[in-house]
Amino acid sequence: MKIVLQRVSRASVAVKGEVIASISKGLLIFFGAEKNDDEDRVQYLAEKTLNLRIFPDVKGKMNLSCLDIGGEVLVVSQFTLPGDCTKGRRPGFDNVAAPNATHSLYQNFIQEVSESGLKVAAGDFGSDMQVELINDGPVTFTLER
Repeated sequence: MKIVLQRVSRASVAVKGEVIASISKGLLIFFGAEKNDDEDRVQYLAEKTLNLRIFPDVKGKMNLSCLDIGGEVLVVSQFTLPGDCTKGRRPGFDNVAAPNATHSLYQNFIQEVSESGLKVAAGDFGSDMQVELINDGPVTFTLER
C-alpha cells in the first residue's frame, strides 16, 4: 500500500467538471493498493497519517499532527501509485491490487481516518477525477507499508 500525502491550505476533487468534495487546511491523501495489502496495512497507514507531525507549531517547527490542529482530510484513490517505472518507458501495473480489493481497502482507509472525528471527504473511486490543491509549504510525503 502506498500513499502520497500533502499538507494543503485547501484541496478539492471534481468529476466531469463538478466539485464532489473539498477541504480547507489539512491533508490531501492519494491512496494506492497493491496485491497482498490487508487491513493491518490500512490501520497502520491511517494511524501514521493522522499522527504524523508535519504541521507547524507556534515556533514554525513541524511539531503538530493533523489531529492536533483539527485539520481536514481528502482521500483520493489513485491506482497508478503502485505502478512500476523501473523497466522501459511505460509503467507496469502488475503489482496493483484488483479493483474490488482496492475499493474495499480504500473504503476501509476512509473509515479508519473518519473515526478520528476529523472532517473527511473522498474522491469517487474509479472515476476520472480532477484534483486541485494549494500545497502548504510545499510539504509532501510518501508512506508505504
